[in-house]
Amino acid sequence: MSLKVAVQMDHISSINIAGDSAFALMLEAQTRGHALYHYTPDRLAMTGDTVTAGLEPVEVRDAKGEHFVLGERKMVDLSEMDVILMRQDPPFDMAYVAATHMLEKIHPKTLVVNDPASVRNAPEKLFVTEFADLMPETLITRDRETIDAFRAEHGDIVMKPLFGHGGAAVFRVTNDDLNYGSLYDFFAASFREPWVIQKFLPNVSEGDKRILLVDGQFAGAVNRVPQAGDLRSNMVRGGAAREADLTPREREICARLGPALRERGLILVGIDVIDGHLTEINVTAPTGIRAVARLGGPDIAALFWDTVEAKRAG
Repeated sequence: MSLKVAVQMDHISSINIAGDSAFALMLEAQTRGHALYHYTPDRLAMTGDTVTAGLEPVEVRDAKGEHFVLGERKMVDLSEMDVILMRQDPPFDMAYVAATHMLEKIHPKTLVVNDPASVRNAPEKLFVTEFADLMPETLITRDRETIDAFRAEHGDIVMKPLFGHGGAAVFRVTNDDLNYGSLYDFFAASFREPWVIQKFLPNVSEGDKRILLVDGQFAGAVNRVPQAGDLRSNMVRGGAAREADLTPREREICARLGPALRERGLILVGIDVIDGHLTEINVTAPTGIRAVARLGGPDIAALFWDTVEAKRAG
């Protein structure tokens, strides 16, 4: 089966191929003989129900600094594609939301991964609250009195923006932190939406496990260990990737989430688990594929394309 695959992403010239999951998916697609096309979200256009974009044929190779060759750009009706990978990085802002509305026009005749309506309706830090019993104690608000009460009850807390990404603006606030008032003022001035307030999990120093699921099934995992003196374990923030197996608790979490992910058409998902607590369900552009492979884990890119090819064949 040869598919026409368009990848909606930040420009391929800007990515770090060593850790970019979209690039891993493109390499595997090319190996399988699929025709690859590249475009950035700003090239989307819609007239009525017709959605077009300026596509460039692209060839990829796993060579830093020489990792792509683009062909001539042409405006193409995206319904002519078999598959579209929606892989631009957050922030999950109104531009992101607009892109989901446009791609929804052509899905599922053209298979958009992940389902654009579900991406829009399942923000990572809100969708996860549907599984509150698997999470640390969590509050979504920007109200000072409510945060004060939560802090008084739980002591050390973590504050982070609701639509943040990559570990940006994630703060631990201790029970006696004199910076709390200033931090509240900073969040109030910076973010119009509510914030995520969570009970601090001390064992984050032992790692924040990224678990990848393909079509609701466990596909691979990597333990991301923060640098000394840093709360954040995101690899983009210097977290170190370590080989990881699943605990019984983590297998339980995957089993609970699987049916909901499949029902929503969320084919590639990355969940974050700290000390047996589910903290996020990443559905926009989950990462970790290359780290898992580098540590000798499963070939998640191959599992992904096996799944997509089966869905297109069906």
